[in-house]
Amino acid sequence: MPLFGICTGVENAGVVKSAGWDFIEGNVQGVLMGDKDDGAWEASGWKEKLKGAELKMPAANCLVPGALKIVGPEADLGKLKGYMRNVLRRAEEVGMETLVLGSGGARNVPEGFEREAAREQILEFARMSAEVAAAHGVTIVLEHLNRKECNIVNSVEEELEYVRALRHPNFMGLVDTWHWWLEGEGLGIVEEALPWVRHVHLADKEGRVAPGQGGGSYREFFGVLKRGGYEGRISVEAEFVGGLGTAGEVLGFLKREWEG
Repeated sequence: MPLFGICTGVENAGVVKSAGWDFIEGNVQGVLMGDKDDGAWEASGWKEKLKGAELKMPAANCLVPGALKIVGPEADLGKLKGYMRNVLRRAEEVGMETLVLGSGGARNVPEGFEREAAREQILEFARMSAEVAAAHGVTIVLEHLNRKECNIVNSVEEELEYVRALRHPNFMGLVDTWHWWLEGEGLGIVEEALPWVRHVHLADKEGRVAPGQGGGSYREFFGVLKRGGYEGRISVEAEFVGGLGTAGEVLGFLKREWEG
């Protein structure tokens, strides 16, 4: 059985733990404050909050703010490196092991900008970040985003091209069922990607609600993960219909789907 978690704030750690979940997944920008100096981060109290939380936060998403461009004429690798050094050093301090690179606003390709140049900028950022991440024991996972949210790295197949091109153990892949379903990819690409997948996000296709609340089945998807020997974490990144009071029901559904 894998470890199941919920993407939510540290203030909900107690409720999530009581419902039987294994971890919470947070927001990088909110809790690691990479655009602030160490003094501001220390003063914020986030280090103590995360270390003292009732449930650990070993993963976080929303890695790069939209205003700090990875792609396009405004991209500045020096600024990005400074930001990532802050984030990754602090991630190690609070015990985070996995950071999710979705960040559609930061990586979106501006109109008229060459896509091949955009691809090279993403790889350059990924290479730099992976090297810093390795020094802090953190893995960055690239997230495919559907075309309504971003215009590059829109599929598991495309994500895999970047991960394979970089070939760095601290820059790997993620599968998100919401984006995967919206882009119409099949189970075959999930199976192909699994050797490089280190994190999974779940949400039902209909309404992006929590598993079991939108009618979606996960048995075939989980079957691929099991056959591929997936041992990473699985986070629900979705709306809980009825609030986190339904978290126990959702977890029960996921465990039945996994065992099925």
